[in-house]
Amino acid sequence: MSLSALARKSRNVLALAAALSLAACGFNSVPTKQEAAKAKWADVQAAFQERANLVPNLAAVAKGAATQEKEILTGVVEARAKATSIQLTANDLNDPAKMQQFQAAQGQLGQSLSRLLVSVEQYPDLKSIVNYQMLQTQLEGQENRIRISVRDYNAAVQDYNTEVRTFPTMIGAKLRGADPLVPYQATTPGAENAPSLEGKI
Repeated sequence: MSLSALARKSRNVLALAAALSLAACGFNSVPTKQEAAKAKWADVQAAFQERANLVPNLAAVAKGAATQEKEILTGVVEARAKATSIQLTANDLNDPAKMQQFQAAQGQLGQSLSRLLVSVEQYPDLKSIVNYQMLQTQLEGQENRIRISVRDYNAAVQDYNTEVRTFPTMIGAKLRGADPLVPYQATTPGAENAPSLEGKI
């Protein structure tokens, strides 16, 4: 074997060894898991936005049948405005303060919606309105979608955070400047569970 062929073979072996060591250090797996977590966050945001989109219709139906509950309706509308005004981008997912602000706004909207649903139960004619029944069912389904989206996001964050905090992949994470992401936490006890509407429709 010629000297140039031997040198070429040695370079190929070194390149392969370097590629394998980078792979073992998480140089490729860290960004892959980070992008997966960001994609799951997009699902969480979409689920919250769908819930926010239901609020004006639910409030309009309730307003027509329960004018004395105007204060609760105002609270729902204000909570929706606040929840939709606080945006958390994928680049903010490693900022606990921004995540907490987003969680608090979404929790406030959830609580306002729960109060609205409880208050309208006092009006039998409202429960018989087909549009209200449909919106109530949609809201229940949306709360379940939010719960599932949050669960999936938190699982992706756990997978990513494990990758960036364990050896040897933490080496690649440090080289890339990858920080741990913040999981989504319920801001009120039981907020991660969809409200039970059984027997209310």
